[in-house]
Amino acid sequence: MKWSSVNTQILIGAGLGVLLGLVVNHLDPASPVRDASIYTSKLVGGVFIDLLKMILIPLLFSSIVVGVANLQAHKQIHRVWLTTLIFFSFSTTVAILLGVTASHIFQPGAGLHLSMFQDSMQSIPATRLSISDFFIQFLHDLFVNPFAALAQGNVIAVVVFALFVGIALVVGGERYRNILALFQEFLELSMRIVGWIMYLAPIGIMALLVKLVATQDVSLFSSLWKFALVVSGTTLIHGVIVLPLILYIVTRVSPLTFFRGARDALVTAFATSSSSATMPVTLRCTQQNLKVPQEITGFVVPLGATLNMDGTALYEAAAALFIANLVGIELNLAQQLIVCFTAMLASVGAPGIPSAGMVTMVMVLQSVGLPAEAIAILLPIDRLLDTLRTSVNVEGDMVGSLIVQKVVESK
Repeated sequence: MKWSSVNTQILIGAGLGVLLGLVVNHLDPASPVRDASIYTSKLVGGVFIDLLKMILIPLLFSSIVVGVANLQAHKQIHRVWLTTLIFFSFSTTVAILLGVTASHIFQPGAGLHLSMFQDSMQSIPATRLSISDFFIQFLHDLFVNPFAALAQGNVIAVVVFALFVGIALVVGGERYRNILALFQEFLELSMRIVGWIMYLAPIGIMALLVKLVATQDVSLFSSLWKFALVVSGTTLIHGVIVLPLILYIVTRVSPLTFFRGARDALVTAFATSSSSATMPVTLRCTQQNLKVPQEITGFVVPLGATLNMDGTALYEAAAALFIANLVGIELNLAQQLIVCFTAMLASVGAPGIPSAGMVTMVMVLQSVGLPAEAIAILLPIDRLLDTLRTSVNVEGDMVGSLIVQKVVESK
């Protein structure tokens, strides 16, 4: 374990936050030390959350524009990119439905209402729309002034505008190469800022957990581990059963053959929690072990590291329903549809690096009016769950490469 790595520091910060929170929790309610500790943790944790909110829109916009525009380099292989996008969309949808279904069956967090987020909730108007009204309002909210959407943090409208910009860059080709280069530089700039924010993450996480543990009942954590079991179990079902089954139906490649060839990439993904860092190993395994041509893997795998995040989408959809249970909000069908759609978009916008899900998780929570501060609840177990969902993300890229190869060669 490298003590200098941000991931290790985050883990230490989370542990210290829980311990300090327990100490503060046992102090006399009238103690000035208790009040000062809670105030300080609220201040520091609030700054960390605000930094995540600050970078969310620039990161989301630039990453989606660049991701879509990268199709420009492959405009001659329409079968490849079309099959790739269809598979990515289908597998992500299945993963989200799996997570939502498991959340409804096991109901993690039900019956535990946390008071610490009520201030955040009071500023958010409660809306209960019928399905027909929801679709009217949803379509209306998709297409708005992009500058207003950027300024107001309207994430869905920002994503739609980013898709239009990315497609326009593809259609424009060489004419807009300077604009694409500018967006690529802006994405790198946004990622640099994210890196700075993540250096503050250990302190911010510690502060959020001090506040959480110091002000809440310990019964929260029993529900937290129930949620962890539900999400990890569902993620494993998707990775061990669903994706291999889809692969076998389409290509007749057996799960044993696939896992034997993909083993190095899956282990690397589990260890690093980064689909981007794992990409060289993923490419090697897919090309050398699974015998997929370079012209297919060179497109599918890098694109999948940005767009294909089954594990992340499953986790974020399930987490939103879990947090809704904790804060005592019952999401209607329309709001659950918003959660599913936003989780899919958030997984597309999530960079393939450890802890990036904290940024996009804010987007999913805010889409249905849940407090962004509630991500503190998930942090004690996020590192473990991140290893599983990253492995499934990488697995999906390799499965996608084999499926694209089969579909392209059969025509």
